[in-house]
Amino acid sequence: MNKKALKTLEYDKIMERLAHFATTPMGKERCQNLEPMNQLSDIELAVQETTDAADRIRRRGPLSFTGVRNILPSIKRLEIGSSLGIGELLSISSLLSVAARAKSFGREDDEIPEDSLTGYFDILEPVTPLNNEIKRCIKSEEEIDDNASPALRQIRRSMGGINARIHTQLNSLLSSHKSELQDAVVTMRNGRYCLPVKAENKGQISGMVHDQSSTGSTYFIEPMAVIKLNNEMRELEIKEQKEIEAILANLSNQTAAYTEQLADNLQALSQLDFIFAKAMYSASYKGSCPVFNEKGIIHIRDGRHPLLNPETVVPTTIRLGDDFTLLIITGPNTGGKTVSLKTTGLLQMMGQSGLHIPAFQGSQLAIFDEIYADIGDEQSIEQSLSTFSSHMTNIVPILEKADSRSLVLFDELGAGTDPVEGAALAMSILNYLHNMQVRTMATTHYSELKVYALSTDGVENASCEFNVETLSPTYRLLIGIPGKSNAFAISRKLGLEEHIIETANSYIGHKDKAFEDVISDLEHSRQEMEKEQEEIERLRRDASILKKRVEEQKKQLDERRDKIITQANEEARQILQSAKTTADQTIRRINKLGMSGGNMQQLEEERAKLRNQLKKNDQKKEKQLRRSVKTARAEDIKIGDSVRVLSLNMPGTVTSLPNARGDMQVQMGIMSSQVNIKDVELVKVDTLSGPDGAIMTGKKSGKGSHASQIKMNKSLNVSTEVNLIGMNADEAIATLDKYLDDAYLAHLPQVRVVHGRGTGVLKNAVHNHLKRLRYVKSYRLGTFGEGNTGVTIVTFDTSQ
Repeated sequence: MNKKALKTLEYDKIMERLAHFATTPMGKERCQNLEPMNQLSDIELAVQETTDAADRIRRRGPLSFTGVRNILPSIKRLEIGSSLGIGELLSISSLLSVAARAKSFGREDDEIPEDSLTGYFDILEPVTPLNNEIKRCIKSEEEIDDNASPALRQIRRSMGGINARIHTQLNSLLSSHKSELQDAVVTMRNGRYCLPVKAENKGQISGMVHDQSSTGSTYFIEPMAVIKLNNEMRELEIKEQKEIEAILANLSNQTAAYTEQLADNLQALSQLDFIFAKAMYSASYKGSCPVFNEKGIIHIRDGRHPLLNPETVVPTTIRLGDDFTLLIITGPNTGGKTVSLKTTGLLQMMGQSGLHIPAFQGSQLAIFDEIYADIGDEQSIEQSLSTFSSHMTNIVPILEKADSRSLVLFDELGAGTDPVEGAALAMSILNYLHNMQVRTMATTHYSELKVYALSTDGVENASCEFNVETLSPTYRLLIGIPGKSNAFAISRKLGLEEHIIETANSYIGHKDKAFEDVISDLEHSRQEMEKEQEEIERLRRDASILKKRVEEQKKQLDERRDKIITQANEEARQILQSAKTTADQTIRRINKLGMSGGNMQQLEEERAKLRNQLKKNDQKKEKQLRRSVKTARAEDIKIGDSVRVLSLNMPGTVTSLPNARGDMQVQMGIMSSQVNIKDVELVKVDTLSGPDGAIMTGKKSGKGSHASQIKMNKSLNVSTEVNLIGMNADEAIATLDKYLDDAYLAHLPQVRVVHGRGTGVLKNAVHNHLKRLRYVKSYRLGTFGEGNTGVTIVTFDTSQ
């Protein structure tokens, strides 16, 4: 793609920003050398790599390539048999460490399936044994580890011993010759340990003079006592250096076996660094993956120029190549026409380079072999070129080279010369490109080009919206609407006298006025339609929010209902289990007492325990009921209201209003009682629940009195007879005992016990049991028509 267009559209600045996201020198170089491609398969692969890298970053975070250095020179030296230095081996170790980290990062799992980057991660070979060996032998760029070899360890141990002996000797001399020394310190001269001796005392310490101070007052003398030790130290240092060279040569030989893997690692890591830089740059401007086509169609949705401030840039939608191949943009200066051209060209270049574009998801880009741009005033005094001449210098080669696979961008086409000739020339140029099916965008101020667009198929008008009230552009590109001249409106807004504007208006021809009026009507209609569309969109959003809220409430109600049902089922199960456990325990105890001949008092005690347990359960239920019930408020109470007294679980009617303490009179059947308002619940239905499940049906008389009839719920469920035939004595007594309790609680006055004639054992057991029950008033055998001697009629004592 031609360099001039890349520079004009500021593509080089995009590459500079991209390079900032790369870590390795090779990755930065790839970013800076990136250019648009024109093969669909290459472009789609590059964009897919960017997308996959962005997806991996989103799932696992960024991948660091810190530590990758260019080791190609080292690899070449290894290939010819040279030994590497400490720094070169550390660079190779660092590269292998990054390869291991990247290999782990790229490992596939359920979260990260195979994608376009899998091949790069598969190439990586960390060569862990070699990396570990380099790390074992080399501590830093200045130091080889003592344990790199046994010989080096032995040499350094000897050096340590000699060094200690030297310091011992020197410290002894320091102590004994303090007065002869300039300073009581040990210093180094030419790699030898020396003492700083005063010039007048140099003959008192025998040894070799290595240096003299600049003033001549101090001589640096190596004492004779340590010369031999220093010589031994120097020999060991030479041995140490030779051993280090041998260690480095051995490491180099081991590394030379992996030159191919090292080169592959460097290539793969550099490419991955480049790809991940594209992904991170995309995240910085919230880019999206464009859809490419070879039909020459561009449809950028809410595109933003990537070099403008993302906080202030106004998104714009641009179309070209579907219904029209030529787009003519008109409007006032500083309205955003040039930005629209640059945005189109730059986003097209970014997409063809494998980058995401700052636009809404689903934006379409075409594939162009060339993008030409004549944007900006490039007049040159040195070349004697005017504005018009500089434009034509650019346009001539564009017309020579442009074809159907080109995108051409013109800014202020035909400007800088006579308006009539400039408009005619601009129309001719655009018509030529239109006939060549070249995708073209041009900005202009000429009204003749607006008419040309309206009268030519495949050509469309567009304008940049301008707010006359604020005298500022909105930077929105309006396709299908030609730009209106706002000169008169702006002048009027700025205070130009009306008679001058009217005179200027009279100089405009009738056709021009009519054309401007049509444009004004179109603009007004567009604004009205946009307002209606915004209102429709607002209503749609409100409806969507309301629907979502209703669905959420329904979901919460369903969940609450299911929770209540589950809780109720669990409570019922626990109640049944508790009742079963209590009944089983009571039956076993009664049977045990019966078989052991227990007395009547013990049996009554068991029955009392059972009644107490039932009473506790009822009290617990009543407390739960009180917590769940919303009590009445004083202002809601009126005389004659139907209420339920919570402590008694009985319905009633209010006969007096609450006093200051909240006390009031409530009529419950024939009983009138004073209760507190906190113990009362208003009931809005006519059928009320009474104590122990009793049901009260009330009807208001004309005078406001209530006729109440109470029927116990038990009486509706308990039969007036129990059949014990077929049971043994123990089973029959247990069944009879429970039945009589239920019948007594249900206020049945008399019941019928069927035990049959048989041997009389069951009848005797029943009669013996009835004798012990205090709430049994009398019992007798049945008469003719009641079952004769196979039945016992039991009458309850209702006075208890």
